Amino acid sequence: MSGGTRTLVSPAVLARPRGRAVYWAVFTGVAVLFALAFLFPVYWMVSGAMKSPDEVARTPPTLLPETWSTIGYTDAWDLMQLPTHLWNTVVQAAGAWLLQLVFCTAAAYALSKLRPAFGKVILAGILATLMVPAQALVVPKYLTVADLGLLNDPLAIWLPAVANAFNLYLLKRFFDQLPRDVLEAAGIDGAGKLRTLWSIVLPMSRPVLGVVSIFALVAVWQDFLWPLMVFSDTGKQPISVALVQLSQNIQLTVLIAAMVIASIPMVALFLVFQRHIIAGISAGSTKG
Repeated sequence: MSGGTRTLVSPAVLARPRGRAVYWAVFTGVAVLFALAFLFPVYWMVSGAMKSPDEVARTPPTLLPETWSTIGYTDAWDLMQLPTHLWNTVVQAAGAWLLQLVFCTAAAYALSKLRPAFGKVILAGILATLMVPAQALVVPKYLTVADLGLLNDPLAIWLPAVANAFNLYLLKRFFDQLPRDVLEAAGIDGAGKLRTLWSIVLPMSRPVLGVVSIFALVAVWQDFLWPLMVFSDTGKQPISVALVQLSQNIQLTVLIAAMVIASIPMVALFLVFQRHIIAGISAGSTKG
């Protein structure tokens, strides 16, 4: 048996014209099927908002709208007050992301590199919270937020989001794998712990910071139960709650259009930062 890398299709088969043709035909077919599986639901939702209400409810459904119209999107933008609710969501997600990044990074750096007393016990306690169902924490969190007078305040979203054990552990695991020689060299040059974190650790941790950022933003953007509980003022509700609260007397096409608009920011965020996200996932799988 040769020591080279074994593949599903041998180089000898690929060297033949027929084998190469079959390989590329199968590869193209699989790629097209996967693309359709992922993109067709997106197309169905986007095009559904451009149909008339009767056409959306028709059986069997139509693949293409009989009349392409953007009225559903304009009505969703105006009737459901999407600018207000999108801005509320941006404020809540941005604040939760910033606070989570600051505190989780600081805690992970301390547990990984500063090695405090009882650090392992503290880490074990933090990880133990992952075993507690999220639903079991809703009532204690709500009572705490209510006692602090933070209802209808973005802080009700920001503060609970800071305590994210999974992202903290993800950051710590990445920090554990950073070359110790680089950090020791920074210490020899006179850099303190904080300067080392800011100038050395954070620039080297861009991939994992990108992944943690996506996790933090998506968690707040798609959350429904907690914002519903803490925001009774409809003018301060995020888009996830507003879509449900305002959908009672709204046409189906308008509701579909609102869901399309609500999903655009997260899709755009992924497309802009996909290189960092993929790099972070690859780095985590390699270093872990």
